[in-house]
Amino acid sequence: MTLYDQIAAFYDPWSRSVTEDVGFYVEQALASGGPVVELAVGTGRIAVPIAEAGIPLIGVDSSPEMLAVARAASESAGVSERIDLRLGDLREPPVPERVPLVICPFRSLLHMETENEKLRALRAARGLLEPDGRFVFDVFSPSRDDIEETHGRWLEREPGILERADWNEGTRTLSLSLRVGDVITTFGLHWLSAPEWLRLLDEAGFEVEALYGWFDLRPHEGEEDLIFVARRAAPSR
Repeated sequence: MTLYDQIAAFYDPWSRSVTEDVGFYVEQALASGGPVVELAVGTGRIAVPIAEAGIPLIGVDSSPEMLAVARAASESAGVSERIDLRLGDLREPPVPERVPLVICPFRSLLHMETENEKLRALRAARGLLEPDGRFVFDVFSPSRDDIEETHGRWLEREPGILERADWNEGTRTLSLSLRVGDVITTFGLHWLSAPEWLRLLDEAGFEVEALYGWFDLRPHEGEEDLIFVARRAAPSR
């Protein structure tokens, strides 16, 4: 059982207020023409709106329970024929197809603990792309204010769902705990700076076309959020 199996039942209530990224990823999918691969597809929060926009999508996730929720959501929305859900790891996605767009929303790459694991995931994403295909993802690098405001405190994220952030600036790890009733689940997110991501993307064979500070396409100028649009670079000769 994965950590996300444990929170699948209340993942959507926990994340219901996160809507700012949906339109951004739908627009990216429409611009690509599809099909799209979504790594760490979760409960289909992004996948279902993309399919509703008419774009076929392959969704990969390591949690069977999250995939079950996504499958139910796609059926409820009447788009199950456009969403192909597959169990697998984003570092080794079970996707032989090549597509014009790969996405990894909601900071999912931060589950990779080390730079080597992040690089492995980036290279896996590149391997799914057609020539000149694009990989689009978002991550964060927290501000001092955010750390001071949230560290070690239980906060009610949604009714009945508590969230606690324990930050370790030395290891650059966020231990994020969710509590629903007597059930507590904790997982780690491991952040990097923008220059470090740019270096890894270069090593993985990408050219960065844009780095945004928010989903409204404002340029990144030190904001906590980093949204990358990276194009598969041609192999060097």
